[in-house]
Amino acid sequence: MNLLQKQGFLNSLILYAGTALGFFNLVILFQRFLTLEQIGFFSLLIAVSLLYAQVASVGISNVILKYFPYYRTNDKKHGGFATFVTLWTLLGFVVFTLLFCLFKDHIVSYYSQKKGGSLLVKYFYYLIPLAFLTTVFAVLESMALTVFKNVLSSFLREAGLRLFTLASVLLIAAAVINYHDFLWIYIGANVLMVLILLVYVSKGKHFKLAPISAQLLKEKGKFLNYGVYTVLSGTSYVLIQNLDIILLSALTNDKLVGIYTTFFSIAIVISLPAKALSRTSLQIVSQAWATNDLAKIGKIYYKTSVVQMLIGCLLFIGLVANQQFVIVLLHKPEYAGYFDVFVVVGLAFLVDMTGGLNNYIMNISKYYRLTTLFIVLGVIFCAGLNWLLIPRIGMMGAGISYLFTMFALNLAYTLFVKIKFGLQPFGKAHIWILLIGVACLLIGLYLPVLKNVYVDMVYRSMIIGIIYTALAYFLKISEDINSVFDRLLKKK
Repeated sequence: MNLLQKQGFLNSLILYAGTALGFFNLVILFQRFLTLEQIGFFSLLIAVSLLYAQVASVGISNVILKYFPYYRTNDKKHGGFATFVTLWTLLGFVVFTLLFCLFKDHIVSYYSQKKGGSLLVKYFYYLIPLAFLTTVFAVLESMALTVFKNVLSSFLREAGLRLFTLASVLLIAAAVINYHDFLWIYIGANVLMVLILLVYVSKGKHFKLAPISAQLLKEKGKFLNYGVYTVLSGTSYVLIQNLDIILLSALTNDKLVGIYTTFFSIAIVISLPAKALSRTSLQIVSQAWATNDLAKIGKIYYKTSVVQMLIGCLLFIGLVANQQFVIVLLHKPEYAGYFDVFVVVGLAFLVDMTGGLNNYIMNISKYYRLTTLFIVLGVIFCAGLNWLLIPRIGMMGAGISYLFTMFALNLAYTLFVKIKFGLQPFGKAHIWILLIGVACLLIGLYLPVLKNVYVDMVYRSMIIGIIYTALAYFLKISEDINSVFDRLLKKK
């Protein structure tokens, strides 16, 4: 196994372990030892700090990945590239922070007038150090990526931070600390992550601080243009992922934010197989583009869409049919009245998965700039829907806005790829998946309910899984999945 394969394998393990840890924290620990308001504010804090860091960095992480190879030198000074990155990061953050503080009174005044107030008023300034640490970590991670060292940063981000969070909640459960201390420990964990990564990158002696070369200074305009362009697309993507949380907080209260973010995080589980599948598919598509092999790209495009929809549907059906188990697991009775929001958000992830590689195919073509335009329009569309629907139908408005945005974006990507390249991912298999999915969902919903919720979950899931898998296999919906089952059957 070569270095890249080994790192890819380790990063996949870390991603799944981190996701499982995050799921355990949110669904089990948070629900039992934090209030819904506290859960909502913690989610808002992370969402805003990510967006804050994205804008304040002015795209420096992307600049590093794109342009560092052109300045790499054996003396490790790289024409003062590390110095240039440091100054860029500090200047960008300071300028944006000054602007952020200028609007502080307006933000605090708005949240203070809301019924019950908000924890954002009390902990407003916590956003600044957290955003700074997020920015610095992203920069260090990009520097490490340029020298093929990405496993440690992945572990710290996906697993390390969640382990600290787990320990902090357990300390709250033991009445050793309170929520205020919990937030400080979270910020302290981010400080520790940055220090560990800084020592790791410095220890490799791949970079030295040195005067910035004239050549590098001459190119600063080009770097800035690229940075602004990428921060526009990157920020827009982060906005779409977090806009519903931010606007839900602004238009309702932290309690509803806590319920919504919990359902959203559970729904993410539906998309995990798509993330794993995409890692391999993206590399194949990239190689096919190099030889202009559209037939191969079309084949991968179709197969990826089928497999992702097939697996995603099964996970979605399993979660919806086991509503009783999910509510019991969440421990708070308030979730029962909002489960339909989870259904809508789950459908949004399913729509996005079914689109397959449409976004990526467009993004690596010569029309890649249009991807940014589509995402920016998606943000405007999503913000408008949220602003219109949340005051009228509350949390469901956020869910519907996210679903419609995912549908609109995937429709735009799919139509563009079809018109420009003659490629589209849909066929009879998708219709079969829909029919099987609806049938299995009805079976799952109308099975007799057992008294023991855990036994009920196991028997319900087994029946749904067996029927769904058998129908998918005998109808030969996916050649790839059938071949996996055929190999297993031959071994037995």
